[in-house]
Amino acid sequence: MSYAYVGCRSTKERNARGKGLKVYEISETTGDWKEIQCLKTEENPSYQAMDLEEKYLYSVHGDFTKVSSYRILEDGRLEALNTIDIGGKNPVFITPDRTNQYMVVAALQGGAVYVIRRNEDGTLGEIVTKVCMEGKKEGAISFAHQCIWDQKKEYLFVVTQARLQGYGMVRVFRFDPADGSLTATDTYYSREYDEPRHVSIHPNNRYVYLINEKGNKMTFLEFDDKTGKLQARQNLPSLPDTYTGEGQASASLLNKEGTILIGSNRIHESIVVYRIDQQTGYMKELDYYPALGLTPRFITFNKDYSKFYMANEDSDTIVEMKLDSDKGLMEYTGRIIPTESPVCITFK
Repeated sequence: MSYAYVGCRSTKERNARGKGLKVYEISETTGDWKEIQCLKTEENPSYQAMDLEEKYLYSVHGDFTKVSSYRILEDGRLEALNTIDIGGKNPVFITPDRTNQYMVVAALQGGAVYVIRRNEDGTLGEIVTKVCMEGKKEGAISFAHQCIWDQKKEYLFVVTQARLQGYGMVRVFRFDPADGSLTATDTYYSREYDEPRHVSIHPNNRYVYLINEKGNKMTFLEFDDKTGKLQARQNLPSLPDTYTGEGQASASLLNKEGTILIGSNRIHESIVVYRIDQQTGYMKELDYYPALGLTPRFITFNKDYSKFYMANEDSDTIVEMKLDSDKGLMEYTGRIIPTESPVCITFK
């Protein structure tokens, strides 16, 4: 039996309808989703991640300053453990380190990344490292939107937005699990007003694909995992050349082999599919597909990459698709899961 954990927005300030962190049981025979739990301990249990052993789930509470831990029970349900206040507003991303000793969190309005110790019982402990993303003036910040590992989990990529006071950039840090410290190795600065949002890392650990929220483009960067340096190589639009309206690009995702790259577009309400040249890393635009909903904030594959999912936050749906990697074609399966204000999906 497999399970899906769906994070959501739940506050009136977000015009949200979410009721809590939802757990779905997924049938191995039919693929149908069945809700088995809705757990609410704090508002906006949004982005989430499991520890490496998949015994615990960790959730950030968007717009606030809190991070929570949960034990995953044998039947897939969750048991709340503890909640800590990290002091940085609007945590938006969380990920475990390679030793499973820490959880690393990016806080958007907090303008910082936090390394938090994991206790043996799965609860969250003390903050051992805080790295601030400086802005253009004293006291200003750059807004940390993502913290994601390279394939070896030796380097941490922190993607930040400028929002007039800071820098749009991807900052690379070497991680030391002995003490949880982060040492900067390089910084890529985006074009003004592009507002970088998320990156995905190719299986070869050399190619990095950055989606830019306001620039509505995908940027290919080459990464040297010996030096921790980045070099930008290519930009392609995330919106069709015949579309002249507004857009807000949101997510970057690679298939298992790293041959296909997918980006999501809010306002245009679509996903874009690119083919990746395995020798050079360069992208080639293939096609666009409607999101069949509003605000596709989050996209992911299930654990065996047999199904693709997009969470449409403002139409309360998760849309299921299949990818034919050889042909570079996406196909709707016809399954649409109703769920309130979804913004993240984690599979076990």
